[in-house]
Amino acid sequence: MSKQAETTEMRVAFHGDDPCIDARLVAQAFALTPEQVMAGLRDGAITTLTERGSGADAGRWRLTFFHDNCRLRLIVDETGTILQRSRIDFGETPLPPAMRRPGD
Repeated sequence: MSKQAETTEMRVAFHGDDPCIDARLVAQAFALTPEQVMAGLRDGAITTLTERGSGADAGRWRLTFFHDNCRLRLIVDETGTILQRSRIDFGETPLPPAMRRPGD
């Protein structure tokens, strides 16, 4: 099975209300190794934003990861199924501050 297929089939696990994402999923999006992802989370090179849906989005979560000038966003349902995945890379340009705000 290819790495792309492996990460496509990955799901997000929940421990109580806390989502747990396999580092390989984030690693693929940022062209890193899972070990680099874990180190980046520890040292602040990779930051996260977790939002729980309400109203029409109840039962969904928006999980956002930031690294350098890139943003990875996952929309998942309560079963951990990834419904939507998007990645924005601004290249040499820093991410605009609005890209780091909840709901944007």
